[in-house]
Amino acid sequence: MLQIYNTLAREKQVFKPITPNQVRMYVCGMTVYDYCHLGHARVMVVFDMVQRWLRASGYEVNYVRNITDIDDKIIKRALENNESIRELTDRFILAMHEDADALGIERPTHEPRATEYVPEMLGIIEQLEQNGLAYQATNGDVNYAVRGFKSYGKLSGKTLDDLRAGERVAVADDKRDPLDFVLWKSAKESEPADTKWPSKWGIGRPGWHIECSAMSSSLLGNHFDIHGGGADLQFPHHENEIAQSEGAMQCSDDPHNHNEQFVNYWMHNGFVRVDNEKMSKSLGNFFTIRDVLKEYDAEVVRFFILRAQYRSPLNYSNEHLNDAKSALTRLYNALKDIPVDDKPVDWTEAHAVAFKSAMDDDFNTAIAVSVLFDLATLVNKTQDVVLASQLKALAGVLGLLQREPHVFLQGGVQDDVAQIEALIESRKVAKAAKDFAAADAVRAQLTDMGIAIEDKAGGVVEWRRM
Repeated sequence: MLQIYNTLAREKQVFKPITPNQVRMYVCGMTVYDYCHLGHARVMVVFDMVQRWLRASGYEVNYVRNITDIDDKIIKRALENNESIRELTDRFILAMHEDADALGIERPTHEPRATEYVPEMLGIIEQLEQNGLAYQATNGDVNYAVRGFKSYGKLSGKTLDDLRAGERVAVADDKRDPLDFVLWKSAKESEPADTKWPSKWGIGRPGWHIECSAMSSSLLGNHFDIHGGGADLQFPHHENEIAQSEGAMQCSDDPHNHNEQFVNYWMHNGFVRVDNEKMSKSLGNFFTIRDVLKEYDAEVVRFFILRAQYRSPLNYSNEHLNDAKSALTRLYNALKDIPVDDKPVDWTEAHAVAFKSAMDDDFNTAIAVSVLFDLATLVNKTQDVVLASQLKALAGVLGLLQREPHVFLQGGVQDDVAQIEALIESRKVAKAAKDFAAADAVRAQLTDMGIAIEDKAGGVVEWRRM
């Protein structure tokens, strides 16, 4: 049975969907004012893997990953670029899809934009106000009264007193409590017209946290199975989502008595570090997905992410990417000389049983990938078509090994392919003339170019990029 580490419970729990054979899952997506970075890549790949495994396990999955297309950073960038909010966000949504497609990310069932759900956000805020959990401050903002929600801190394990003592939230004179957070931001004259919506509290725009409460409940209902995101979102974003969503479900005559639960299982993937340091622009170690894809094949990046268990820290470095490339090459090499059939996974076969056991243990892709290598070793020894087909099918569950091996091994269509093949042909001519020194010189030149060659029977020469 599938077990998931539930951040809310702080333990692995057997997964029991609310509706048999159906899973409703929401994942916090990107704020689209710039190109996606490696942290975004990990979120997308991890939860793409999760939804793939759920489907492979027989579940019907309704997967929602939102797009935040209105916030302070978006407004600032649009003003700097002298373009509309829509022009900016459309451009970076297109870029996000390009990056996701390259990484083999399947599109979610729904990909809502926050700006399309403002009426639903206002409805939740009004309900919170009726329940005594929202109030309008003197500056026009509508804030959430955190101390009115007695379960605040249950996801992060932080108490209100601890937060107040640590002064983690800046004191603001217009808040009843410095821990209160904004639900609706009153409009400023300097902000463009396309960032303003009418409401009973005046012209303004939504706060960040309320966006996800509205989009998730609108598409999945007030109570759903899985909510995911990066570990950095656990507090305050996900904590505030719980407060908003469960607070809105409370009985209006007794706002402190709530029996409704927003989400059953909370999942958080680990941080991405760069050479064992936190990734940040200030440290100069900040990498966008497209920067990395200029140097590495997209499937190598996907494999690099999946070979680590999703909750563990992921340390990015050229050394680790190169190692991932070599490892993925070994898997493709196991398939390159075998006419593989595209057959479904035989889940009764021993490797598939081990693979399933790993994936059912909180999506442990690190162990599942090791099973692929065990199977590849057996394929290399036996050259068995059935086992090779099983290897490709199992890897396909993770979105791996689905290209023709030579396409990966030769790096796809590159500008230097004609030059490589010409050099290989010249080496053949030199060998035929028994000019072995010249043949060796060509091999050395190919090696310097990062090309490995292998002589096969019948004078055939195969090549791949190192």
